[in-house]
Amino acid sequence: MIRFGIAGFGLHAVRRLMPGFALAQNCKVVALSRRDSNKAREAAAQYGIPHVFASTQELSRCPEVDAVLVTTPNACHLQDVLTAVAAGKPVLCEKPMGMDAKQCRQMVEAARNAGVLLGVAQVFRFEESTARFRERVAAGDIGSPIFARAEFSFPGLGHARTWLYDRSIAGGGPIADVGVHCIDALRYILQDEPRLVTALGRPNEQSGDVEAAAVLALEFQRGTLATVLVSTRAQYRTPLEIVGDAGVLRADDALNVERPVKLELWRDGQRVAEETVSNQLAYARQVDSFAAAVEGREVFPSPGQQGWQNQRILDAAYRSLSSGKSEEVPIFSDDPGR
Repeated sequence: MIRFGIAGFGLHAVRRLMPGFALAQNCKVVALSRRDSNKAREAAAQYGIPHVFASTQELSRCPEVDAVLVTTPNACHLQDVLTAVAAGKPVLCEKPMGMDAKQCRQMVEAARNAGVLLGVAQVFRFEESTARFRERVAAGDIGSPIFARAEFSFPGLGHARTWLYDRSIAGGGPIADVGVHCIDALRYILQDEPRLVTALGRPNEQSGDVEAAAVLALEFQRGTLATVLVSTRAQYRTPLEIVGDAGVLRADDALNVERPVKLELWRDGQRVAEETVSNQLAYARQVDSFAAAVEGREVFPSPGQQGWQNQRILDAAYRSLSSGKSEEVPIFSDDPGR
């Protein structure tokens, strides 16, 4: 049983992580840290968490903590990961892993030098819907992928994470926050890497110094052309579609974790197959998988190298927003662990 400490116990921990841990089989939460001591004690009492700390440093020193889950705001990830690694603790870091690729490289190299496991919490790799897309595409059900489309929008006005509209803390708007989910899902499903990114985005009066909506065009190395649409202003939706030369695989709200997902296979304008899957266990599978990797029983499918690679793509997207041109994604010089 791997004992986790959650650094930065906030809304994400309440909405997603603790329900996931409640369903997990091989791990539990024994500690949390939060700057607001009153809220920290309240959360600990609510969830029966025995150890409460004011900082990641204190949490990482706790002998009862086997692994640290970093869920602090994005700008804090680098220091929090380095702190936990320095204490010899395996770290699972929320996405996006850093503010830029340079920070991600620091984390990966620090973990490697310390001989501890570093993972990035790209939870869609643990969804049943994503797994089935990957399996069907690999099996040739749609032939060669020509187009791919992933969207992630949600109405973010009044969101508790007010720092999402501050570039110095968030690193960007919905491209960084949820676009990274879409990018990682497409990389995982297609088992391919983007080589070129073109981005269009726009802010609005409530979005601070980040974009409120954006469209990314990705050219993958094997030729698939993909679009990623993200927004913190549109209604919630997470459709996914892969169009091949022999068929189409699609699902509405494919990436959601709350409702059943219906996958449809279309050929020649006709639906020829469908199946319904559930992503309810995605967060539980993620932490159980990390726990198993800490114990040496399996390889974690989303190592820190994946967070680094995703950040290189995000960096290219933001360069494109500034330049108005297509930007190349640098060739990854480390094993991305796909």
